Amino acid sequence: MTESSAPTPAPTSTDDEPVTTGAAPVGAATAGAATAGAAGAAPAGAAPVRGPLSKPYRWLSIGMFSLIFLAAFEAMAVTTIMPLVARQLDGESLFALAFAVPLAAGIIGMVIAGNWTDRSGPLPSLLTSAALFVVGLVIAGTAVNMEVFIVGRFVHGLSGAAVVVPLYVIVGRVYPEALRARVFAGFAAAWVIPSIVGPALAGLVAEAISWHWVFLGVIVLVVPAAAMMLPPVLRVRDQVQGDPSVPWSVSRVGWSVVVAGAALAVSLSKELGDPWRWVVAVAAIALAAFAARPLLPPGALRMARGMPATVMLKLIVAGAFFGTEIYLPYLFIERYEFSPSLAGAVLTGAGVTWAAASWLQGRLTDRVSNTRAVVLGTITLTVALVVVLVVAIFTLPPAIAFVAWTFAGGAMGFMYPRFSVAVLALSPVSAQGFNSAALTISESLGAAIALAITALVSSAVGAGMFAADFAVTVAIAFVGVLLARRVRPIGGSRSS
Repeated sequence: MTESSAPTPAPTSTDDEPVTTGAAPVGAATAGAATAGAAGAAPAGAAPVRGPLSKPYRWLSIGMFSLIFLAAFEAMAVTTIMPLVARQLDGESLFALAFAVPLAAGIIGMVIAGNWTDRSGPLPSLLTSAALFVVGLVIAGTAVNMEVFIVGRFVHGLSGAAVVVPLYVIVGRVYPEALRARVFAGFAAAWVIPSIVGPALAGLVAEAISWHWVFLGVIVLVVPAAAMMLPPVLRVRDQVQGDPSVPWSVSRVGWSVVVAGAALAVSLSKELGDPWRWVVAVAAIALAAFAARPLLPPGALRMARGMPATVMLKLIVAGAFFGTEIYLPYLFIERYEFSPSLAGAVLTGAGVTWAAASWLQGRLTDRVSNTRAVVLGTITLTVALVVVLVVAIFTLPPAIAFVAWTFAGGAMGFMYPRFSVAVLALSPVSAQGFNSAALTISESLGAAIALAITALVSSAVGAGMFAADFAVTVAIAFVGVLLARRVRPIGGSRSS
């Protein structure tokens, strides 16, 4: 692939047919900006760019990493304290739904953000998403019952996921292709401190003061981080201009609402009696698959090689990993009587290894292909989840699960950035918002469906049967191993 000084005319999308997202034609800007300078290419004779923190990228990178840092802290904190929240708000039966709702809402937010970003550039959607994120934190942090808490989770799920899309587009248009894997590695590195101190800190705040302040305290950090992000984005606004000719796709927003509703229907189906719970769940999953077609690259549901398979592989591994992650602290609190802060520590090891493995893959882009990274990642993840399942079945020492989960985090860190790199490399400029949204939609949809299925299984076999939940996520991971090689596009070299 090459990056020309000017892209070919960008294809537009209609309400009924998404942009074709295969490899860009030769001469098109495949994942760069409208000019060589916008793509970050160094002028002839200039010193090569050393990294994301070198000029002219330093402050833009720091601003993006700061937003990822806060999103990471919020995610780690919520996972840690959710058992306590559910208990105090008498909402144990809505435990899985409290995770599924923001994931489902994120699907809607990402579709809107993707369309908006393609039309107007990343700045409007980025600022709006940050503001709504704060609103959601206020609602959740002041909730007095589980229903209001879930409303707050919906709002900051809608906006929190939408923040990711404009950030991905900024990476695709401002940074040269050689740096993108390292930028995404930086995103992973931004999870390190939240992974180390976030779970324990959230647990301590919840125990010493109140879980409400875990949410309200994040607001104090979000506002200055968003303000710091604004100046560097404004400096590159000429490189990230949108294309007003890209139409608003009301139908895709409508389909995203259907997908989100179907994902939630799977979660709620557990409240029905047999056999209707299974009938509704299967019907809802089928509806979600049908409605997701306009939101994903053509061929995604049949795992067509290249871009479509890459998007769907992220759905699969996200379902396996995040479907397991929310139950691990719960397992330690309920079965091993850990405190929330100690139970949250299990997430720390995975966060550190995720960042370390992401850093490593960013320096192996010339030696390890995207396909190879995904194959290695899915195999390692599956082995780790099998160990977690065995711990749950035989009530083995929790340290074994901690070690296994640490390897699972490393597996995710090694392959996750490559999903983004591969998709951006195959995206024409005007479709970067759509394709970035599709990639993040697949992540949310995979996690939401996995959480819904585990909740359904739990309701069928009885509360506290963690082995059944982990058996579901292991099965999902095995599917990922079988399909991982389809990330390589047709005709792609072994370096793809």
